[in-house]
Amino acid sequence: MNKKEIAEIKKRFTKAKCSITRICGCYVDAEKEKRLTLKEAFLGLPEEELFKYIDIFRKTLSGSIGKTLLNMEFPTEQETGEDGTQRFLMKLLESRLQDESLLDEFYDKVIQTYKYPENYFIILVHDAYDIPKITTDGIENFDASEYVYDYILCSICPVKLSKPGLCYNAETNHIQDRIRDWLVQPPELGFLFPAFNDRSTDIHSLLYYSKNSDELDLAVTEELLGCRMPLPAKSQKETFNAIVEESLGLDCDYEVVRSIHENLNQMVEENKEDPEPLSLDKTDMTKLLQKSGVEEEKIQAFETRFDETIGERESFMAANISNVRKFEVRTPDIKVEVNPERTDLVETRVIDGVPCLVIEINDLVEVNGIQIVPENVTNNQEGAD
Repeated sequence: MNKKEIAEIKKRFTKAKCSITRICGCYVDAEKEKRLTLKEAFLGLPEEELFKYIDIFRKTLSGSIGKTLLNMEFPTEQETGEDGTQRFLMKLLESRLQDESLLDEFYDKVIQTYKYPENYFIILVHDAYDIPKITTDGIENFDASEYVYDYILCSICPVKLSKPGLCYNAETNHIQDRIRDWLVQPPELGFLFPAFNDRSTDIHSLLYYSKNSDELDLAVTEELLGCRMPLPAKSQKETFNAIVEESLGLDCDYEVVRSIHENLNQMVEENKEDPEPLSLDKTDMTKLLQKSGVEEEKIQAFETRFDETIGERESFMAANISNVRKFEVRTPDIKVEVNPERTDLVETRVIDGVPCLVIEINDLVEVNGIQIVPENVTNNQEGAD
């Protein structure tokens, strides 16, 4: 799913447009016991509750694609096997959350795989979205709708005690100890099944949400959902850096790395208006290195390490390995941050036999917030006197 498709589903989560037919849930305590289950007609809920649930659903589809939101495909065996995860989710979808035995089985699967040590609340909703046609000028035409997108959305939310404190009791006109309540928190993870790809139902994929993009839940993705865990955003950055360092060896100097950074950010900028997130496979990475002046021998070494590390058919999300807002040079003792558009102001040079980092000074200079006068300016003024 791309940004526009996710946004189209999120737009459903308002009181005016909401068509969610049913909400089900299971409250699980720290001992992994089911304390409560619920089954309700969603639009029959009190308005105050309805709005709070809607906020949770919107958060389950929030964040950046490739970081908190991950497109995942089901392996063939999960669709054809008798115990396949995709087949089970299809049964759940087709039941429209009306089958209590299927719901209990789903809750049990979550409890077995989700290792959260405290209380949490599993929320499941079913919706049937009558997909409108989009006219050439971008206007939704509901009268021309031809397809219905049936989906389920799952949100798993921690439940925590409110903080202790004092409060004002209006009835007794006293300040007193506040009663601590168990509060449902924003979702930690969730998923949308099936995916809404090309504005239609894709039963071979789902959209996975993780609040913490650097700590994906391996058991949930691989055992509950049956999908292969992708590299987390942080790991993609670390893996890319390691492959570049190992492949280039002694050729991994400042100028080459700067060129890779600039070309990569240019690719991200050119793709900014495209709803599809930019991903770079091995072929794209090869072209990036060629454009950045890397020798053919080193590029071949990069391709080999790419295959060995993440797989020949895998790819990096460009947003996870680039930083268009920051260019940083770091040693064990210093850190220099440079405007990404002015990396030309920094260079490496050998001075008196010592490798140095040279920064051109052509504007205001401050040290600990105090404006200073560069030495060359001082010397020029003395020479004029």
